[in-house]
Formats: sequence, C-alpha cells, structure tokens
Amino acid sequence: MAYSTISKPSLHFNTKLFTGNGANDNAQTGVGFQPDWTWIKARSQGYDHMLFDRVRQGSNAQPFDIRSNLTNAQSTDTSGVKSFDSDGFTLNNGGYVNGNGVTFASWNWKANGAGSANTDGSINTTATSVNTTAGFSIITYTGTGSAGTIGHGLGVKPDFWQVKALSETRAWYGWHKDLALGDKITFNESGAKTTDTSLFTTTAPTTSVINLGNSVGVNNNGITFVCYAFAEKKGFSKFGSYTGNGNADGSFIYTGFKPAFVILKIAEHSGSWLMFDNKRDGLNPNSHRVYANGSDAEDTGSGSQVDFLSNGFKCRSSDSSTNTVNNKYLYMAFAEEPLVANVGASIPATAR
Repeated sequence: MAYSTISKPSLHFNTKLFTGNGANDNAQTGVGFQPDWTWIKARSQGYDHMLFDRVRQGSNAQPFDIRSNLTNAQSTDTSGVKSFDSDGFTLNNGGYVNGNGVTFASWNWKANGAGSANTDGSINTTATSVNTTAGFSIITYTGTGSAGTIGHGLGVKPDFWQVKALSETRAWYGWHKDLALGDKITFNESGAKTTDTSLFTTTAPTTSVINLGNSVGVNNNGITFVCYAFAEKKGFSKFGSYTGNGNADGSFIYTGFKPAFVILKIAEHSGSWLMFDNKRDGLNPNSHRVYANGSDAEDTGSGSQVDFLSNGFKCRSSDSSTNTVNNKYLYMAFAEEPLVANVGASIPATAR
C-alpha cells in the first residue's frame, strides 16, 4: 500500500470553484492555506488561463500573469489576483478572473512564499520557493545564453517541469520523466513531444539541479524565466504514463491515492492537455474538463471521461485524447486523499 506522510493533501494542493462578481476585492476563502501558485480558468466562458505566483509578485501590490495557452510575456495585471491571503486569494475586477456571473475553477499549490536565491547551479536563481514535503518549487532566473544548471531545491530529482520566458514572447517548454532525455513537451501546444537537446540537454536532472541548454526558449541571455518543478511524493502526487487500450472499459492507472486533480496528454501524437478535478463533477465519471493549451470554455461532453477511484483513475472512453489503443499518455496527478495515511488512524480511502 502507498503509505503517505501527508495525511491531508489539501494543505498543499486544493481546487477552489467560484463565481465572479465583477467587483474589486472579491475574496475567495476556503483554499486551506496561503497559495503560492494559483491557476485560474473560466469555465463558462472561453477566456485564457491565468497563472499567478508569489515569487513573481515580489513586493508588487498586483501580481503578474502568464497564460498556459499563450506564448505572451508576463504582464502586470492590475485587474487580476490582488493578493494571496492566509486561506485563499483576493481578486480585482478583471473579467478573465472575476467576470460577473462567470464560473471559474482555480487550482492552488503551496510552495514557500517569495523564496530566496539558490546557488546550487551554475546560474544562480533570483528566487527558489520550495515545499520539500509536497515536492513543488517555483524558480525564477535570468538566462545567460550558455548551457548551465539551475537549483530547484527539492532535495530529490524532479519528475516534471515547465519553463516560461517572462520578459519576451516564447512558448512554454517542459519535460516529463517518462520522456527521453532531450525531449520536450509544451503547455501551450497540442503537438506531440519532440526532441530538442538545446533546451534541457541529454543530462538527467539531479537531486539539486535542472540542466539547461543554450536555447533562447529557456536560457536567452538577459531574459527572465520561471520554472515550475515537481517531484513525486508517495500518496500525494504521481507523474507517470500509461498505454491506451482503445475501448470504453479503459486503462486503469494506479496512483496510490484518490485523485483531486489530473492532467493528461497524449505523448507521441497531437492532442490537448486535459484537466480534470474532484470539485467540478463530484461524482464519477468526470466529464467536466478544460484544456491547458486552449481558451475554450469547459467541455462537458461524454468523450474523454475518467473515473476517480480510491487508488487511481480509470479511462471511460476510447477518445483519442485519453485512450486510443497502444498510444502513450503522460499524466500528472495530485491527491484528495492518500490510499492509506501512516498518520493518525490510518483509515483507507474510499472511492466516490
């Protein structure tokens, strides 16, 4: 069984649903902690994804936004997230995050505040904010134009990351542990994984650093970047892959926990990044999904359905985005509840 030292995953990751009111100072509480990374997507409208974090906020009263579905540089967002609060966040009146009557989902992670410089790599980070318990870090740095390394602070090898240029227009570039070294896959695109050794090289990440090539996409001289990096934690997070079987009684993927949030992406063919969570449906099957690479409103059709179970998730369609035969799919998943927590009463999780 997957015993976990994190008996309450919602202290490190949580989904918060809300309806916008179009007004300034719209406080959203009930997250359960002060978020360090908040990702907001309109459900009922085709608005861009809006990503905010406390590292990039720094001392600014208004955080900066970047968008998972676009290549845009970050912008100071005076109408977006106004502040990160002890139990959530406060919104200003921007339609993309707080449109009157618009329904939204937000996904929230805990790191460690504004962070501090990390000197483990050959490129010193401006800040590395890390939650070693939950395996998550936010890293900002300035590129040098020469291959080097950045410190991630996780203390173990990261399993997944995405990098985004902040001060110029560039795609997102990322890597997943079930890709080959030198491969990349990007949030803002539906395309298949490709090989580009100038991004992250063919050198594996270590317990202290991520390797960067000399590509302008991740290391352009004088350009600022952000990297979101994750390391798998038993009973809390899982980064893996599965092979589709092409029928409605789809593949079962063991995670060792009841999922709260799952992102899926076909690896070797074109297909969207599907985002499911435990709040928008509440019951199986999960059919409410948005796409990390698209601004589309929430899709509630019967295709691409998945069940959230006590110990993993199961595909419930033969849709090409989740379960075509013999195709490889990448996933990242975070827990609602560990299968068995080794704290307290050690009560096994139940399915929905």
